Amino acid sequence: MARPPEEGGIPRRTGAQEKWLPALPPLLLFTGLLIGLFTPSDVRPIAFLATAMVSAAALLPLWETVLTGVGACAIFFVLMVHFNALRDVTAYSELATVAAIAVFAVFLNRLLARRARQLVQVRSVAETAQLAVLHPLPHHLGHVTLESMYLAAAAEARIGGDLYGAVRTPHGVRLLIGDVRGKGLPAIQAAATLLGAFRESAHDAPDLPHLARRLETSISRYASQHPGVLGSEIAERFITALLAEIPDHELVVRTLTCGHPPPLLLHRGEVRELQADAPSPPLNLGMLVNDEFHVDLTPFHPGDQLLLYTDGVTETRDRSGAFYPLAERIRPWSGETPRHLLKHLHRDLVAYSDGELDDDVAAVIARRRASL
Repeated sequence: MARPPEEGGIPRRTGAQEKWLPALPPLLLFTGLLIGLFTPSDVRPIAFLATAMVSAAALLPLWETVLTGVGACAIFFVLMVHFNALRDVTAYSELATVAAIAVFAVFLNRLLARRARQLVQVRSVAETAQLAVLHPLPHHLGHVTLESMYLAAAAEARIGGDLYGAVRTPHGVRLLIGDVRGKGLPAIQAAATLLGAFRESAHDAPDLPHLARRLETSISRYASQHPGVLGSEIAERFITALLAEIPDHELVVRTLTCGHPPPLLLHRGEVRELQADAPSPPLNLGMLVNDEFHVDLTPFHPGDQLLLYTDGVTETRDRSGAFYPLAERIRPWSGETPRHLLKHLHRDLVAYSDGELDDDVAAVIARRRASL
């Protein structure tokens, strides 16, 4: 998780559809001036001037909001001079109305700025908590090279419960990626519980089904002890998860899926989705499968790469609403190193979504090296 900013940073980009918004207040002022100059004197452009000032309060910094208010008052006064209305009491009353709206716009600008700072502080606390939960993955574990990526959703969204972990064990390198249903600190707490259980159990669980069973027990126990935290319904407390095991002395990868998106195998320029033969339900719903978990076995040779990801990747949408075609987009980079591949994926996701990710994104890539 704690990667350099270009890998694990949190993008804060403005969508292309919003880039023109700061030009709205001056455009409204100019429109109001034209309407005032080229229409009869009884047509007042107060509505345009008021809209310009209020929109400036929401879109522009303080000094530009003040400038917009001064400009609106100046425009109205120029129109009074143009129509010889300097002795018109009604005109002065309307000018006072414009000035009052300008003062209100400045007040509104300060209020919105303070609320924005509070939102940043609250979000910073949540992000710090998530950083504490997701320990940095080592770049090398035995014969496996690892890289991870985490992207937070757009600033308006609540922080999510995406999680990942990797441990070297006597059985090989074991990986976990998961996604807690829900958002906010409760989701982070559930993620911390699952990661703690994984780090403790991965070493001595004899196989992936035993490991999944221990994780199921741990998260079910946590959910039962905190019903008010994660919700009163079992369906509101599940965690999708994918476990993977890369043995030291076998050229295979074992995967166990609990309602999670299938991993991608990158092999000699080809990208293949490893669909589970018998996927299990998400964790905390294990009673639906009578404690049975199925393991899938796939050849995994030196140079092969395994991409694990959360559904925030494949559910990223472009401006037309189309989902991100992960396998198709990642194929040209399949020969890259894990570090560079995730850099490409990071940039492509941000570009594809126009900088507006609707959900958190996590990804881990594991590459088998020829030797330890």
